[in-house]
Amino acid sequence: MNGRCAGDPSPFVEFWTRDARGGTALDVACGLGRHVRLLLSRGVAVVAVDRDEAALDAIANEHADAVANARLELVSADLENASWPLGDRQFDFVVVTNYLWRPLLPRVLAAVAPNGTLLYETFRTGHERFGRPSNPDFLLQPGELRAVVGDAFEILLFEDGPEGDPPTAMRQRIAARRKKDATLEWRGADATGRLRAIE
Repeated sequence: MNGRCAGDPSPFVEFWTRDARGGTALDVACGLGRHVRLLLSRGVAVVAVDRDEAALDAIANEHADAVANARLELVSADLENASWPLGDRQFDFVVVTNYLWRPLLPRVLAAVAPNGTLLYETFRTGHERFGRPSNPDFLLQPGELRAVVGDAFEILLFEDGPEGDPPTAMRQRIAARRKKDATLEWRGADATGRLRAIE
């Protein structure tokens, strides 16, 4: 145990947004808003998406000034059973933690603006021996995030394996910057899918 509570931001997201000053971010499946709080504190305007309306209401109450000043937009959407709610909007940061729905990956990656940064961190196979999630639909395969960004992104960090000593989880995380001139083409519709940069 590291003494961090559920409301604390991920150290991974903290590190890779440490120099953020302004700009925009998308928080996918934002939950109770731990990264909304972090990003707003760094001057970033945030769009936060989740299907839990009670959680979104709590975030709105906590950050009423940011909502009133259009620095925070809250979007209620069932990302797994409805259409993508953000059209072709793009962001300087796209943050996804503890969430995986493979059919959504093309949309998530396309939401990263040229020169923007993808921060993705969730559980991978092998985590089932530590607890939930244990359904393979919600666990990344080894190397999967690195594969799906293809050559459209510059990989800044990729980690894949046990977390903690002794291990308490199996995680995979990637920080990747979308190449400025990369036009994206998605190949495949499942875990074998990947992005290709079209020259």
